[in-house]
Amino acid sequence: MMEKKERLFIVFENLIKIRSECSCQIFSECGLSDITLKQIGYLKVIDECGEVTFSKLARITSNSKPTITEMINKFIKMECVYREKCQDDGRIFYIRLTEKGQMLARAEETALLKVIERMANSLNEKELDTLIEILRKVR
Repeated sequence: MMEKKERLFIVFENLIKIRSECSCQIFSECGLSDITLKQIGYLKVIDECGEVTFSKLARITSNSKPTITEMINKFIKMECVYREKCQDDGRIFYIRLTEKGQMLARAEETALLKVIERMANSLNEKELDTLIEILRKVR
């Protein structure tokens, strides 16, 4: 049984490596190969919230407003986000992702889709059905 677990480890390690390569390619395409996981996490929060203000982002991430302002200013310089003034209340600004910011926020999902695409292209229909059936059993 140990030998099978080792083989399974190698197979999954390879899949994770492929996913990582796909993510790194996305980061490079955006010109931000040195972006941190924490920064990507914040971009994901902004992406998931849709309409998010500085105050709301501070609450969600458990940070102070000055910390959020500093982070958003960095993201603006990185061309990942922009500020948009609220139409109804000029004191409120929304944080919006640029196309580049969306690519970064969704990089993990995109990389996973690329791995799935490679798997689908490597397997025939029956093998793919079998793989799906097996993976559904994992809890």
